[in-house]
Amino acid sequence: MISEKVIVKNKIGFHARPASLLVKAADKFKSNINIIKGDKTAKAKSMISLLTLRVKMNDEIVITAEGCDENEAVYTLVELINSKFGEE
Repeated sequence: MISEKVIVKNKIGFHARPASLLVKAADKFKSNINIIKGDKTAKAKSMISLLTLRVKMNDEIVITAEGCDENEAVYTLVELINSKFGEE
């Protein structure tokens, strides 16, 4: 299992559009992928689960993945978050 911390940089955080993009990106991988904010954990392949985290701009989250493509999964999701989901 690998994990990486990332700061959410887009202005609105994980609202519907970014959460949808994150789910689509996560669905491409076989690994189990979770997003952790504080003491809450959400499945990256579930939009409803992601929205319950209420991630806002400048929140620190941790992406964890476990499986055959865990490195690529975490890298892809970190890059997506760092791209601000194409916003701005």
